[in-house]
Amino acid sequence: MTARCWWPGTDPDYIEYHDREWGVPVYEDRALFECLCLEGQQAGLSWITILKKRARYRTCFKHFEIDRVARMQDRTLERLLLDRGLVRNRLKLYAIRSNARACQAVQEEFGSFSAYIWSFVGGCPMDGKRRNRKSVPASAALSDAMSIDLKRRGFTFVGSTICYAFMQATGMINDHTRNCFRYSQLKNQGLPSKKKGTNS
Repeated sequence: MTARCWWPGTDPDYIEYHDREWGVPVYEDRALFECLCLEGQQAGLSWITILKKRARYRTCFKHFEIDRVARMQDRTLERLLLDRGLVRNRLKLYAIRSNARACQAVQEEFGSFSAYIWSFVGGCPMDGKRRNRKSVPASAALSDAMSIDLKRRGFTFVGSTICYAFMQATGMINDHTRNCFRYSQLKNQGLPSKKKGTNS
């Protein structure tokens, strides 16, 4: 039987996400923006809830193309509040647009959203070296710093816990437990070999 982290349980969608996506270093702006927004949608909910709605979010939010999302009008967002395929929370849905606009400013300043985000870990994935589920934190000093700076730049739904989950999901930190088969597979996936990729 394949040894993996505890959290996917037996849900096939969760297992596929764990095995194929979670913890793989992501460097492409659109994919990073999508992940940050979806982690924000998760606030107060479980990730599997958002994962099962992800395809609908992609359709409704222009596949998270930053410039297109930034141009979305109020009437469009109000219409999306009626969509049962989304989390129908006004603050959360409007946050996706406001985060796109904040992301544009970051791109202007740093050249890319990726360059800014990865600067928090020095450009390379960190090895969490987690022995078991009890050693995996919900937040850390780095996620505290990221949260503070994102909020300063106008991002919303980016608390420290959300930021840490974002760091885990996008491979900024390898938080697969050491008994998980993905831990060793991802351990040596650093910036030089992945930087030109377009993970999504």
